[in-house]
Amino acid sequence: MARDHPEPGLRARPAAGRVFLVERLWPRGVRRAELPIDGWTKDAAPSTELRRWFGHDPAKWVEFRRRYTRELDANPQAWASLAQAAARGQVTLLYSSRDTEHNNAVVLRDYLARHSAAKAKG
Repeated sequence: MARDHPEPGLRARPAAGRVFLVERLWPRGVRRAELPIDGWTKDAAPSTELRRWFGHDPAKWVEFRRRYTRELDANPQAWASLAQAAARGQVTLLYSSRDTEHNNAVVLRDYLARHSAAKAKG
C-alpha cells in the first residue's frame, strides 16, 4: 500500500518498499545521486497552477484536495505506475514539503488507497 514519507525532508531514514518522488520539480539542494528512488512520477504531482495556488496554505487544504483529485481523475496514466507498484507491495511516496499533513503525497496516498479498494471490490 502507498504511504507518504514518515518524516519531512528528503534525507530522512531509508524508506520501505519501492520509492517514488511525487513532485513536479526536483527538490532544491538535493543531487540526484543522493536520492535513491525507483521512479520520479512528476506527472502524478499537482499541476504547476494548482501547486502555486495552494502555496502550502492549510486554509486552502480542502479545496486543494478536491482540485488535485480532479486532476488525478483526469489523468490516470500519470499515477498508473504507482498503483501497479502498490498492488505488488509497499510503496513510499517522497515529497519535499515540510508540512507532513498538508501536501500532495497525502492526497495521492489516499487516492491510491481508494482506487485499490474500489478495484478489489470488482
